[in-house]
Parts: sequence; structure tokens; C-alpha cells
Amino acid sequence: MRFSAQEIATALNGTVEGNPNTEVTNVSKIEEGVPGTLSFIANPKYATYIYDTKASIVLVNNDFKLEKPFSTTLVRVKDAYSSFATLLEMYQQSKAKRTGISKKASIAESALIGKDAFIGDFVVIGENTVIGDNCSIFPNTTIGYNCKIGDDSLIYSGVNIYDDSLIGNECTIHAGVVIGSDGFGFAPLENSKYQKIPQIGNVILEDKVEIGAHTTIDRATMGSTIIRKGAKIDNLVQIAHNVIIGENTIIAAQSGISGSTKIGKNCLIGGQVGIIGHLEIADGVMIAAQSGVGKSIKEANTMHEGSPSFAIRDFQRSYIHFRRFDKLVKQVNDLERITKKK
Repeated sequence: MRFSAQEIATALNGTVEGNPNTEVTNVSKIEEGVPGTLSFIANPKYATYIYDTKASIVLVNNDFKLEKPFSTTLVRVKDAYSSFATLLEMYQQSKAKRTGISKKASIAESALIGKDAFIGDFVVIGENTVIGDNCSIFPNTTIGYNCKIGDDSLIYSGVNIYDDSLIGNECTIHAGVVIGSDGFGFAPLENSKYQKIPQIGNVILEDKVEIGAHTTIDRATMGSTIIRKGAKIDNLVQIAHNVIIGENTIIAAQSGISGSTKIGKNCLIGGQVGIIGHLEIADGVMIAAQSGVGKSIKEANTMHEGSPSFAIRDFQRSYIHFRRFDKLVKQVNDLERITKKK
């Protein structure tokens, strides 16, 4: 990576304030900036670091106001945060891509491998599976029978993809993910035992989905568990059988979605959220961390919090009283004693 301030400004439709020939070869946090690095300021609370940072180039918003002299070169852009992400993507793409198939990989004769793919050591690819063009599959990953991995997808080490799973184009699956394991389905018997219900469905990940490390997505009992286009799922998330996650929905770490629940598009679900089965969550819903959702949320673009969850403003008003609950009980008891004396 080696970019000049002018090259960065051109790529981001920004303007240079300072030396346009200043070059950077790496990135740094604004408070830890060193010469030769690029940083950015998107959060106002970090604005004071601009005057002392040693970073050579700093991305700032167009409306960023300076209050005293500074020594670094600025590149003003519409949105510093998203622009920084764009530059990181450019940097990632500039790195040499691995290609070739390891001799230590085990690939079924009926499997089809696309052009310019990378298959690492001890990868196992089952019968009738198709790997798209420009895919990278890192060591110790297992892909079962009758699977399809779309073009330009990236699968890190130690991933297990069960039979019949369908992965779209430009997907990223991080280490330790399990896709297509059995859903948790057991039928109670008369003798207080349980009979396993065969899970004969599959999992579908549409294009540009990202799955965080050690997340589990169960196959459907029948039909498909579906993660729609552009959804992003964090580490250590459990998604049960027949769940549908809508387009561009974000789910943070350690959340759990029970079977047959349908979550709309553009939802934001915080960490450690639990959602019971067979619910419907409308588009654009935001659920705060550690909430427990026990009923469907039918109104789009609303915010919810608490366990059981309800509208966030109602929760915040109620929380004031929750914290004073012991005092309120004492007041009620005192009033009862006074009333009885009368």
C-alpha cells in the first residue's frame, strides 16, 4: 500500500488541504498516529487529536472546523468513516491474492472448481459440489455434498458447510462457522423420551452475506433457512431452523434466533438478544442489546428494549420506576398502615 494525498482525494472525490504529495503506506488510529500512516476523524470526541497526531494524512468530513494550527495533511470528504472503509477495501484488494489448489486438499472427482480459486491444505470438498471463480477456501474447511459456493466468496479456516448448502457470490464466512447443522427438532413420546425429527432442508446464503466466527446456522426441517442479500451476522450467533433474515439486516454477537422466526430487512439487532420461535419482526426494527423478544413486532422502523422487550421510550420511562421499586413498595406499605389506623 502506497498512496499519496492527491490519489486518496481523487479516489474519494475529496479535496486536499496541505501537501498533495504526502504519501502513506499504512493506517493508524488518530491518537496513535505515526509518520507514514493514514488516519481519520469521524467522531467529534477525537477532534482534539488532529493538532498533535503524527499521522501523515487524516481524513475529515467537509464540515470539520479547525481551531488552531496543525501539521498533518487533511483530505476532506463527504463522510470520513465510510471513506476510510473504502480505502481499507482498496488496500485489501491491492494485496496479492492467493491462488492454486493444495496437494493436501481432498476434492471429490465430481466437484467443479472455478478459475483462479485458492484451496488450502486439508480442505475437503464433497461430491457434486461447485466452487465459483476467484473463491478462497482456507485450510481445514469441510464442504459437503451438493453444495454451491458463489464467485468471489471467502471461506476462512475451520468452517463446516453441510450437504446441500447454497452460498451466494461475494460472501465472507469466518473461522469456525457451521452452516447446515441439524435444527433442534425432537418429538415427545409417551414414555417421556424424545424422537429426533429428521432435518431434510438446507441453508441458503444470498449474495454479499458475511458470517462472523463460530456462528451456527441450522438447516431447515423442510425447505430452507435463508440469510438474505447483504445481511451481516456477528460472531457466536445461533440461527435456528427455517429462520429467514432479511436483506441488509445486522445481528450483533451472542444473539439467538429461534426456529421459524422471520426478521425483516434493514433491522439492527444488538448483542445477546434472544428471539423466540415463530415470530415476525417488521422491516427496520432496532432491538437493543440483551433484550428478550417474546412476541412479533409488526410496526416497522421502531425501537425496542427490555426483557420482555417493548417500545424503547416506554422502557426508559418504566426503568426510572424499576430502579425505585423498593421505595415505591415501602410507600405503598406505609399508606396501607395509615389507612388501616383510620
